[in-house]
Amino acid sequence: MVGEEKVWTIVVAAGSGLRFGSAKQFERLGDRRVVDWAVDEARRHSLGVVTVVPAGSVNSPGEVEGGATRSESVRRGLAAVPDEATIILVHDAARPFASASVFYRVIGAVVDGADAAVPGIPVTDTIKQVNESDVVVATPRRETLRAVQTPQAFRASSLRRAHAAGGEGTDDATLVENNGGEVRVVDGEHVNRKITEIDDLEWARAHVQAGNKAEA
Repeated sequence: MVGEEKVWTIVVAAGSGLRFGSAKQFERLGDRRVVDWAVDEARRHSLGVVTVVPAGSVNSPGEVEGGATRSESVRRGLAAVPDEATIILVHDAARPFASASVFYRVIGAVVDGADAAVPGIPVTDTIKQVNESDVVVATPRRETLRAVQTPQAFRASSLRRAHAAGGEGTDDATLVENNGGEVRVVDGEHVNRKITEIDDLEWARAHVQAGNKAEA
């Protein structure tokens, strides 16, 4: 709890991992699964955590079955968050290294008045916007772009209102934005990398191994 705020987190772990080739969130990473890293950190900053898992995979209290899309999965998780929650975080299970600082920053931005807050890092590549024929139609200025991560924090009423309006998005901030909410970007971290490909998991395992050696 932050002051009078009551923070809950939804960890989204319902993906099938089509690009990875399996459900990457359940792969081993050191002494835990990838999802366990995300859930354990979320618990340090929340009164409670709801983990959304694939259909037929509910094994313990606090887990709910996901839906056919990411947004539907979040809505199912949202239904399990108590009405007393004033701030709700949504975090990808495939981001095992979100630090305490990132959690503090997104929560703090919502406490300060934003409807939503997302961590983001500057984009270093030149980005081209193309049409359906792959013809370039615009080149956005890099300094205006951010690659967005999770955890994303929301004023609970804003998140519930946005999901009640329906719609789909690759993240929940998009739904809040589309519903007229203010979404603020705070500093993300390069180590808060999403495990999407096999190479990402190999990098994550090397990162854990390096950390273990440093502690030895």
